[in-house]
Amino acid sequence: MNHQYYNVLGVMSGTSLDGIDIAHITLVRKDVWSFQIHSAETIAYTPSMKQKLAEAIHFDPAAIIELNEEYTEYLGNTINTFITNNQIKEIVAVCSHGHTIFHKPQEKYTLQIGNLLHLAKIIKERVVCDFRVQDVELHGQGAPLVPIGDRLLFGNYDYCLNLGGFANLSFEKHTQRIAYDICPVNVVLNHYSLKLGKEYDAGGAFAKAGKIQTPQLKLLNQLAFYQEVAPKSLGMEWVNEHIFKILDSIQTIDAIATFTEHVAIQIANQLQDKKTLLITGGGAFNTYLIDSLKKHTAVKITIPEDEIVENKEALIFALLGVLKLRNTNNCLSSVTGANKDHSSGVIYVP
Repeated sequence: MNHQYYNVLGVMSGTSLDGIDIAHITLVRKDVWSFQIHSAETIAYTPSMKQKLAEAIHFDPAAIIELNEEYTEYLGNTINTFITNNQIKEIVAVCSHGHTIFHKPQEKYTLQIGNLLHLAKIIKERVVCDFRVQDVELHGQGAPLVPIGDRLLFGNYDYCLNLGGFANLSFEKHTQRIAYDICPVNVVLNHYSLKLGKEYDAGGAFAKAGKIQTPQLKLLNQLAFYQEVAPKSLGMEWVNEHIFKILDSIQTIDAIATFTEHVAIQIANQLQDKKTLLITGGGAFNTYLIDSLKKHTAVKITIPEDEIVENKEALIFALLGVLKLRNTNNCLSSVTGANKDHSSGVIYVP
């Protein structure tokens, strides 16, 4: 495609199950890429859907197929409501990540539900989706995918850190973009916050009130994943197998305090002092976590306006979709370990 102006939606659902992020975005390609976020919203899941998504990792294949169809319908209706409420017209494409249920790149398997052809038929718009599968087929991790957006839209920072369900980092090294998952974040903090009656640890209040348990902190920091070299990525399977086993042995509020310190340490281990760091994602609002990170590193931290903090992933999946429409590489082998750079995703037309 030769368009230089793209009126698109970016749609993202993260592992922390906050809801469906939808952003109406204009992307413009001149000498460099630029963007404008016109409207954006995180639509919370119904309790029923949230429970199904949380438990889906344990479903049998038939139940997964059924959930995929149900979720596609749910996602389509949610997108339609957003389009109607914001009176959006002349959309080039809806660029949707879907919701990850399984991510096992070592087994050459990843599944993001909500990426069925039916989605395009429901919203009556062109859809670009299912961005991870091709990369895994090319022997990549299928993650992280955001770094191409970090390079094209936020390249003036030395590091880009996303604090979502997992913490992932990207940066340039010897003209290549390097990126990888550092550690879990909100998938763990939210899990324990729910036990204390809250959806998440607002501002890090629980972490501040708890006591860091040194034995558990030491066990967390010794996990083998942290010694592996990039490319590498994490999924809920790893969290269930390693993290909860360590933290379930202590009081819930101490588990939150201990894990927050663990996250700060692991992130700091990846950073060089005096460089610039852009932090986005829900974890950027966890002031206690950010303050803990500052104690472990001397990087210059920037947290942008809320609109970008909350919608950067939706923004970048919009970009990934546009790059796919342009048949331009949107997945970097230096990041995922795939056999080659490639243009990933599937295009559906209603």
